[in-house]
Amino acid sequence: MNVLEIQQLSKSFGSKQVLNQLNLTVPTGSLFGFVGENGAGKTTTMKMILGLEEADTGTILVKGEKVSFGNTRTNRYTGYLPDVPAFYPYMTASEYLILCGELTGMKKSRLKEKVSETLQLVGLDTHKGRIKGFSRGMKQRLGIAQALLNDPELLICDEPTSALDPSGRNEFLKLLVSLKGRVTILFSTHILSDVERICDYVGILNEGKLSVCATLPELKARYTQNKIELILSHEVKDSLIEQLNQLPTMLAVEKTNQRTITLTYTGDYDQTLQALFQQLSQMSIWPIALKKIEPTLEDIFFEVVK
Repeated sequence: MNVLEIQQLSKSFGSKQVLNQLNLTVPTGSLFGFVGENGAGKTTTMKMILGLEEADTGTILVKGEKVSFGNTRTNRYTGYLPDVPAFYPYMTASEYLILCGELTGMKKSRLKEKVSETLQLVGLDTHKGRIKGFSRGMKQRLGIAQALLNDPELLICDEPTSALDPSGRNEFLKLLVSLKGRVTILFSTHILSDVERICDYVGILNEGKLSVCATLPELKARYTQNKIELILSHEVKDSLIEQLNQLPTMLAVEKTNQRTITLTYTGDYDQTLQALFQQLSQMSIWPIALKKIEPTLEDIFFEVVK
């Protein structure tokens, strides 16, 4: 069973249509990257999954149960981390999680042990000070701890790395990877490099619809570009670029540094290499290194939304 299924979901605010018959399936156990430009409708989708925003049309199923606006029953399956979580600054992390557990009706006999386990899981077990002294990265980890306290099956993270510095982002992403296998994660972000680094599934939201949804290797295979990076024995001169641009299969030749060029071609790879090496040989220039360039998620994203 898929932990989350969204079918024909639409939402408008006044004359602005944010979601237009969105269909989305999140496989159980996946780390799913939900990407789109700012304002694409990612946060609106998250709110509707949590029953905090009413859909115009469509259906949301969490663990096979229908989500209803204003009814948080399905939230027993979910944990939620907003982009900038808020806390009581005068509390310690342990005190805050105990309060959260009491408010959600967790058994007191188990609560302290669970809080201790969860703080250890997110790397905050040794931090005994008050939350007001926490860094942004530590607060995000505490937010994850709060979201995991009830052992959810779906963890929803809405732009969780947007306010973090590079070090905090790195630590947070490693934490998400460590949770893989324990919980299904829906990771909403516009930072494509974060998704490429940790996610196994990617969905691209564009103009209110899911334009593509696949594993990252499948996306790279589907949107692969015919590009080669070539390091040469001699400095790259304009005359060389002119000659290479005249090859039948060559679309573009770009100088990236003194002895390196990037070539975009069409047609057969082997035929292109044969013609390329023949031309270089005639000019007494020799290849030192060659590699095919895979598209990045950023390349794929702009290809999808253009």
